Amino acid sequence: MYRRGVFVAASSCVAILLVAIGVVVGMAWQSTRSAPDATPTPSVVDVGFAQDMSTHHDQAILMARSLSPDVAPEIRGLADRIVAAQTAETATMRGRLSWFGAAPTSDHPMSWMSVSQHHHSPPPGGPPMPGMASVDELTRLAALRGRAAEILFLQLMIRHHRGGLTMSQAAHNDPRASAPTKRLALTLMGEQGDEIGQMTLLLRARDAQPLPA
Repeated sequence: MYRRGVFVAASSCVAILLVAIGVVVGMAWQSTRSAPDATPTPSVVDVGFAQDMSTHHDQAILMARSLSPDVAPEIRGLADRIVAAQTAETATMRGRLSWFGAAPTSDHPMSWMSVSQHHHSPPPGGPPMPGMASVDELTRLAALRGRAAEILFLQLMIRHHRGGLTMSQAAHNDPRASAPTKRLALTLMGEQGDEIGQMTLLLRARDAQPLPA
């Protein structure tokens, strides 16, 4: 009963925090509207990147939370850090979308990427965004235990992060992106690049290799 009460209280605090983040992010965006390097209104990249990357983050959080409880502490710690960081980033992006008056998800994923970047639409039959796992892969991950779960988790998350890097690099390099979007994309590039390095080492320690791109 005590644990349940703590969980409910913690959940309520998280909900309040996420609402606060959305409000603060909206105010911050408004304050940049008059800045010399800011876009007066959100561009298609500002909206599309926030929609697609928050959806992309949703799947990473799902994978981390689906991980078997019997995995090694270093894997569990990594998964928990991913949940914490990407939950906060998703709140930031969805706070911006709410401020823009835009939908939280896109009906046409990746359509914001310019044609010259060659990633403007998902390939037929492929994942809606780069690096995303299939339903079958997610089902397998949830069913595996121990070392097998560790390996598949690392493989899926490395591929997932690489896809996130592709999206973040595209947003950061796109001249239509606002300064706040470029800053967020740069933060994600550094964070996910570091985690790819960590996960690659953990995978090698288990005599396994990353999945093909």
